[in-house]
Amino acid sequence: MKRFNYCSVLLLLFCWGLNAQQSELKPQDSIKPVVQLSEVQLQGIRADFETPVTFSNIRKEALQTRNLGQDIPILLNFLPSVISTSDTGNGIGYTGIRVRGSDATRVNVTINGIPYNDAESQGTFWVNLPDFASSVESYQLQRGVGTSTNGTGSFGASLNIETQLVDQEPSVSLASSYGSFNSVKNTLKFSSGLLNENFALSGRVSRITSDGYVDRASSDLDSYLLQLSYQDTNTLVRFLTFGSHEVTYQSWNGIDSLTVETDRTYNPIGEIYDIIGNKTGFYDNQVDNYKQEHYQLLINQELRSNWNLKFALNYTDGRGYYEEYNDVWYSKNELFSDTYSYNYLGLSTFSIDETSINETENVTRKWLDNQYYVANFGLNHKKNNTTLNLGGLLSVYYGDHFGELIWGKTLSEGTIPGHRFYENRGTKLEQSIFAKLNFQLHDRLSVFMDVQLRNIDYSVDGIVAGPDNISIDDKHLFFNPKAGLSLVLSDDSRLYFSFARANREPNRTDYENGSPIPESLNDFELGFRRNSSRSAWQVNLYYMDYDNQLVLTGELDEVGAPIRQNVGKSRRFGLEIEGKSLLFPNLVWQPVLSVSSNKNIDFKFREDGTLKNLGNTNISYSPWLIGSNIFSYNLSNGINFTLLSKYVSEQFMSNIEATKSKLDAYTTTDFNFSYTLEPDSLFEEVRFSLLVNNIFNAKYISNGYYYTYDDDYSVPGVVTTIEESRFYPQSGRNLLFGIFVEF
Repeated sequence: MKRFNYCSVLLLLFCWGLNAQQSELKPQDSIKPVVQLSEVQLQGIRADFETPVTFSNIRKEALQTRNLGQDIPILLNFLPSVISTSDTGNGIGYTGIRVRGSDATRVNVTINGIPYNDAESQGTFWVNLPDFASSVESYQLQRGVGTSTNGTGSFGASLNIETQLVDQEPSVSLASSYGSFNSVKNTLKFSSGLLNENFALSGRVSRITSDGYVDRASSDLDSYLLQLSYQDTNTLVRFLTFGSHEVTYQSWNGIDSLTVETDRTYNPIGEIYDIIGNKTGFYDNQVDNYKQEHYQLLINQELRSNWNLKFALNYTDGRGYYEEYNDVWYSKNELFSDTYSYNYLGLSTFSIDETSINETENVTRKWLDNQYYVANFGLNHKKNNTTLNLGGLLSVYYGDHFGELIWGKTLSEGTIPGHRFYENRGTKLEQSIFAKLNFQLHDRLSVFMDVQLRNIDYSVDGIVAGPDNISIDDKHLFFNPKAGLSLVLSDDSRLYFSFARANREPNRTDYENGSPIPESLNDFELGFRRNSSRSAWQVNLYYMDYDNQLVLTGELDEVGAPIRQNVGKSRRFGLEIEGKSLLFPNLVWQPVLSVSSNKNIDFKFREDGTLKNLGNTNISYSPWLIGSNIFSYNLSNGINFTLLSKYVSEQFMSNIEATKSKLDAYTTTDFNFSYTLEPDSLFEEVRFSLLVNNIFNAKYISNGYYYTYDDDYSVPGVVTTIEESRFYPQSGRNLLFGIFVEF
């Protein structure tokens, strides 16, 4: 009953807010685009007010008082159809984002137009971008297929991130925050301002540490960004390098429902047992240790008054491992894995006093060493009411995967230190090209056309852990057309309709767990947007029709990657409302409402040895209702109070609507206070911020996983399907306090 009340209240306030006309909004409106001249690097990638797609814009000012160390998915949690997740329970470390029920592998992320998603897994690892929000100028989240972008195709959303632009004046700033679970963030930023009217140098260094809400879910994160720029009347050149080093204690196994009730913060990873199953402690270095560096060269050149050329080069280097203690008793009796066996470790059996030795307690490191090369271009033309964007991308990815045995309790004398028990290489070559045309058919109607061609060549060869041979050699050529209409209703309002066809390739995990086929999507969007100086609103309906959608099964594989399966026909249908309005002088209201139906059509599942047709079932990880409210009250003396609330309805982690796989509905409320001073002497600005998350101390779970296996041993001749679930509990009330000083 509560969910209907929530929806009704939000709709009532929405109708009220449409008529609120007290005074003007501030420029950082979360819907209305704010374009600066130096943002032309993103022309052809980002949508604008005239583009008939569904999107939200967020500028850095809207997030600065909450940017106290938590990851970007947490900061974007209040956008339409967005759910943020956190393994550690407090938003620092391993976090994730889902949009319209689509997981991170379907959310295309670019940084300055360069693809950020991992080329093989297609996932986005935000843990490798600690405090990156402190270097971001703006975000654009396009929901659905959106416009053509670079990298793996968007099936739920595309998130385009632009780093901070060239500062005209010199500055130095320090930001520090401290909060619950010993969470600490320190950031130093500087900018030289323009030197000789052409050059500028700026940068950032950051360090974040946190114990995490979950036991031993610690994070030790270092990051940096350095930018050198040159600009004149017609040219802008930016060279950026940014990177990070993260060491996090693993917390991705989750806990069962009984442990949720008795010990919410328990972390089973790293458990050590004696030979009869008594727990003796935890391995203290069960960590994920990874370094990543990015180098970007961005060139923007005005050719004529109506033409612009942009060009970008990127090199990304990543390397690291996760270390794991493989306990014999735990592996045999709890995990049902053979990570303790000589066969798994690629070792030869030997004998001691005629006793055959074929297993051992051991510590392994599973490595990923990868390089990613990207070149892309864009040619943009705008004249009168016609815009033409041409763009293309060439990328090459190399990923070396290997496992090392670094310790074993019982090993033969000839075992080499660092013995590699598996090794394989993945290579992915991608070329794509797109053309976009937006022209005015007559005074009130404009037409948008967008076509993209993507070519992918993916191969893997070698041995994976097990040991098992792996051999993949797959090629895909995708044609992705899009079209739309935009109707001018008034100077500040538009009605739009669009159709987009998208195709995309499986990821590495899909190949390792079956014989996947590419998936296709037809996306229909019908929307209304109104932007004025006093309010901004967007309302849209969407219908997403899938063929062979690769949906999450709820299971994870050995390395913690989500397992997906092709499900034939499926669809998503929904309504999204996003607004920003002044209810009273100084009181800004930002509501968001997402209502959806997400269904597998004629879903089949093998239960107790029999294949059953379950009919139409809910797609996993797809709640039917997501709603949020932000109320922000500004005082003239630099004081701001903001109340942020979010509701997520129940959802299933499986596609069979199993009771054990259900995540209960939850509501969270956060409070953000800031006080800004502008002294007229030494400091340009001093700001104090307080963020209290989950002020009502709700006990909630936003993520987990679910799996089944068949027991055909307990009762001979009878197959029984066994269900298991694991959950990631989130922190109760917790706070972060920050100080920002700019000189």
